[in-house]
Amino acid sequence: EIKLIKRLHTPENYLTVRHAIGNLTPIVSGETCQSDSLHRSARLNSANIARIRHSVPGGTWRDWDKELILNCHRKATGKSYGSVYGRMEWDAPSPTITTQFYGYGNGRFGHPEQDRAISYREGALLQSFPPDYVFFDPKEEKFNSREIGIHIGNAVPVELGKTIGMSILKHIKEEFNNA
Repeated sequence: EIKLIKRLHTPENYLTVRHAIGNLTPIVSGETCQSDSLHRSARLNSANIARIRHSVPGGTWRDWDKELILNCHRKATGKSYGSVYGRMEWDAPSPTITTQFYGYGNGRFGHPEQDRAISYREGALLQSFPPDYVFFDPKEEKFNSREIGIHIGNAVPVELGKTIGMSILKHIKEEFNNA
């Protein structure tokens, strides 16, 4: 049995959304940062712009004015889906990053203060990829958002992978020292 190493973090020093993405250049819905082609946000339609403007950090669609709520959430079967159309909180850890994190309606993927979904770069940083990690050849004209979303969202967070690797190495050293 391989046991994980002792906790490296506690609630007092968890990586927060602010720490991970707070220093990036502000962008608007549908915009790509000139200095980082991965820092691009999916375009929100006018209804979703209105919805995100009524969203509070840590909140959900339940915080919206009645006319903004989608029909699917008005039904009994849709009322239980409280983890969609949410905004992240600056001073809390991010929600789990999934393969469709770049879509505002796919989870709690609204930027904490900018009226948009998080960008691909922000998703990667929240997954603890290095800030300069390259996911595609920037010389290529085509940006495949679905493929990059899958790559980032399906990744084991880099720091989690590192912790697992450290745990395995510790186990191996202990086994060989006790042999």
